[in-house]
Amino acid sequence: MYPTALTQMARGNPFSAPLFSLQKVEEPQPSQQGQRTRRLAAAATAQEDISCEFGSSKYYALCGFGGILSCGITHTAVVPLDLVKCRLQVDPDKYKSIANGFSLTLKEDGVRGLAKGWAPTFIGYSMQGLCKFGFYEVFKVFYSDLLGEENTYLWRTSLYLAASASAEFFADIALAPMEAVKVRIQTRPGYANNLRQCVPKMFAEEGVWAFYKGLVPLWMRQIPYTMMKFSCFERTVELIYKYAVPKPRAECSKSEQLVVTFVAGYIAGVFCAIVSHPADSVVSVLNKESGSTAFQVLKKLGPKGVWKGLVARIIMIGTLTALQWFIYDSVKVYFRLPRPPPPEMPESLKKKLGLTE
Repeated sequence: MYPTALTQMARGNPFSAPLFSLQKVEEPQPSQQGQRTRRLAAAATAQEDISCEFGSSKYYALCGFGGILSCGITHTAVVPLDLVKCRLQVDPDKYKSIANGFSLTLKEDGVRGLAKGWAPTFIGYSMQGLCKFGFYEVFKVFYSDLLGEENTYLWRTSLYLAASASAEFFADIALAPMEAVKVRIQTRPGYANNLRQCVPKMFAEEGVWAFYKGLVPLWMRQIPYTMMKFSCFERTVELIYKYAVPKPRAECSKSEQLVVTFVAGYIAGVFCAIVSHPADSVVSVLNKESGSTAFQVLKKLGPKGVWKGLVARIIMIGTLTALQWFIYDSVKVYFRLPRPPPPEMPESLKKKLGLTE
């Protein structure tokens, strides 16, 4: 039997591997012929009426569709705040605060000016959502199958981090062109009024590079953001059900489960905004100015400049992330997709730790 302290580590293990090794115990294995093991779906309730198998092509496709709706709709809805945030970052001498930014924008461009960049925002973030959520589910199952059931539980936070980083790598390639167009429209008054005007003008001036020169800073911003978004959300949901909800998830109604999803999403969003804000500032300035590099922009902004607009971004990203998770989980409920409950320690691991007879 293992020492009590080590047993507690195995139960918690929030961010790293356990500091001990488990000895192999020979146990009878149930027949799995004709079935592929889905490690993270092992706890899915058989009583639920589900429309497809966890990890099937239909499951991934509908998860991708949920990502399109969650990211496309929410990012488009906060375009006015995003516009002011970008202007605070690229021209802090003119735009002193959130309120001042809204006031100046309304004075110069009218109410319609607050919607600048909505089209590239909707297209770009819809494509990003498709890849972000769809590939996250793919990589989560893929890495889980590589680790096995016991290691999936013990290393679950590391698994969330790896799966989300892998998904975001591809999601940013899909997002980069429209992000560049959006920032150019929002931060250079008079350059272009809409997507149709901006794309050919950028291509004529800088070629294809104009749409991808911000990709590396975008990775720097979005990959840490997404790693925090998914890992913090997954662990927060686990903690809420463990310590705050007075009954097991299986006994909660769909509405109650969605409330937990929203709360966990907002908490995750606050941390997302903080860890990714410096890179977001660099992306905004880089896409505004022609011929600049990420290093030049970072040097120009300085340690204080990269944090300009943080309050606006916390408000925006906190609300955004909460709504994204709420919409994504609602899509899963609507299409009756498998929704495994928070992970529990496998019986085989409990036996190895001496937690069961």
